[in-house]
Amino acid sequence: MRAPHSAEPSLIEPESTPIQNFCGSPIQRLCIVVGHLALPGGAERVATWLANCWAKEGVGVTLVTMGENANSFFSLDPSVQIVPLGRESQEPNIIRSAAFWLATAWRLRGILKTSAPDCVISFVDVNNILSLIASRGLQTKIVISERADPHSGRRPPRWQRLIRWTYPWADRLVVQTQHALSFFPETIQAVGQVIPNPVAPSRSMRDTRSKSRKTVIGLGSLRHVKGFDRLIEAFGKLSAEYPDWDLVIYGEGPCRAELEEQIQKLRIADRVRLPGVTRESHARLCEADLFVLCSRSEGFPNALAEAMACGLPVVSFDCISGPRELIRDGVDGILVPADDVVRLKESMDRLMADPVARERLARKAPEVTERFSPEKVFGKWRLAVELSLC
Repeated sequence: MRAPHSAEPSLIEPESTPIQNFCGSPIQRLCIVVGHLALPGGAERVATWLANCWAKEGVGVTLVTMGENANSFFSLDPSVQIVPLGRESQEPNIIRSAAFWLATAWRLRGILKTSAPDCVISFVDVNNILSLIASRGLQTKIVISERADPHSGRRPPRWQRLIRWTYPWADRLVVQTQHALSFFPETIQAVGQVIPNPVAPSRSMRDTRSKSRKTVIGLGSLRHVKGFDRLIEAFGKLSAEYPDWDLVIYGEGPCRAELEEQIQKLRIADRVRLPGVTRESHARLCEADLFVLCSRSEGFPNALAEAMACGLPVVSFDCISGPRELIRDGVDGILVPADDVVRLKESMDRLMADPVARERLARKAPEVTERFSPEKVFGKWRLAVELSLC
């Protein structure tokens, strides 16, 4: 089944070159396992980009997606085959939930037998566990990818146990930062590889023309981990001092009602908007004047990277992992001590008050695309697959 092209632009794809593994045989088929393609998540963004890159190489790519919706938020090469794995379990009963996930792993095993890939690339812990169980005893090699900071402790204990049990079966483990890799035992680190997300050069830069109203922008799913309550709190304390500034947060998620209630309590509903998911994130970033990342934890924040790529001044909490890989503090952005909302407010205050400081950071921000170019990042993914096959 083929997915329609979406309005959201894809990452720039590297030039096509023959892909040959170290063992001498060409890679012919790959299977990529990811979450809901209909959602604009970071893992889905990178997975679809990789699918396009390998499809351009002439590799047969099967994209297995959780859920029943095969429509992709991100553009996909027409040659990529999408196979929906079915709905996700909402079953609270542990026994029934376990039975559901075993059945899901069995369905995935059938897909792997049919598609017969040389290698499976799986994204996110739940899918990693499913892929490792489903491929047990098959000849298929497995590359698993962690997309969040495993130190954050957000996984339920039973998933932690499953990770300790299954991850040693992987042929390669991909993480986004060295800090994330340090979480795992040495035996797993031995097959680990640090691969950041790609950051493509922007097609256009931020609009620097003078305008009557200015915008602070946030971008991400409306979940607790993304910390938009902290951004709203900080903006609320600044709103009276900066009557010509507004806050817009693009995204959707389970915390919407909670955030809307917070906005009402702070009496800033006329200054803060939650428009929902946008398929034109690049255009919205180019229209803004300041980007703020307020997450409680991150893997490798795509929204921050995209904001920097289009020349937007940025402020970010210095999460243990992620933002510090992108931002050179004081050079192309501002890093604020993690979870310090007072310091976040102060940094926003300084930049909102000083257009010269904003432009100084903005001029350097696009240099992030040189450090994390799609060509460099795809080369690292190619190496991960090659190493798994040897």
